[in-house]
Amino acid sequence: MLELDLQLASNGQHPAEADFRRWCELALRQRSGDSELTIRLVDEDEGRELNRTWRHKDYATNVLSFPADVPDEFLDIPLLGDLVICVPVVEREAAEQGKTPEAHWAHLVIHGCLHLLGYDHIDDAEAEEMESLERDLLAELGYPDPYAGDDY
Repeated sequence: MLELDLQLASNGQHPAEADFRRWCELALRQRSGDSELTIRLVDEDEGRELNRTWRHKDYATNVLSFPADVPDEFLDIPLLGDLVICVPVVEREAAEQGKTPEAHWAHLVIHGCLHLLGYDHIDDAEAEEMESLERDLLAELGYPDPYAGDDY
């Protein structure tokens, strides 16, 4: 079972909580047992501040993943971590990339959840594994390949 805490710190347009839940459950289905996570929707000021503080990059990015880095013996809950999604960045990227907002939101939520599970894209092999899984999960939802237009 998924325990999802959706925090709204942005007035921008965003999907319904049921959509966030569906996308998270799909991305996390490989995880046995329960999961608890928070998704916080923010505007550019908060997104920029968090990206600057934690990644030393002075701009708002689309999604930040903060895995819970607490040993299981110290927790009585199946805490997975937090996702912070910058609403204006998601809206702008969807328009610039010619994607539907819903497909882009789904991609970023799935992408962030996979980071919480330990997937990464630092090197080419990791990136290919993560992106392949993202493509498969999004295809199950009927969304197009989010990397189809990217030049690698």
